[in-house]
Amino acid sequence: MKVITIINGPNLNLTGKREQDKYGNIRFDDFLKNEIIPIAAKNDYEIDYFQSNHEGDIIDKIHDCEGNSHYIIINPGALTHYSFAIHDAIKAVSTDVIEVHISNIFNREKWREKSVISPVVKAIIIGFGLEGYKLALLYITGL
Repeated sequence: MKVITIINGPNLNLTGKREQDKYGNIRFDDFLKNEIIPIAAKNDYEIDYFQSNHEGDIIDKIHDCEGNSHYIIINPGALTHYSFAIHDAIKAVSTDVIEVHISNIFNREKWREKSVISPVVKAIIIGFGLEGYKLALLYITGL
């Protein structure tokens, strides 16, 4: 079975509680269990989910995906805008990566408009709420 790793960065463990006007009112764990895992399983994929508020842990997880994951779906959270270390980690592995953002980073604070991650990923999905993860999954599974 092929593995898709979903990596969420800082504060994304608070989805469903935090700034519901931007991130919605559904907990990511519930969305993962009810929406993502069933689609993946139906298409012979396993989901490996990882969330951390620590940059180094995210980098280690990206490294661990080399040879172990078919694809990475990543939402680095605020690290998107300044973590050249995550940029370099993605560049260092051969696993394809899709960058996902729940909110539209271009209609928020000015500093959120730049992603240092985007230049090294295969694709970017922005502003579709949690459905962005599902769009990435549907692309990967070829649906």
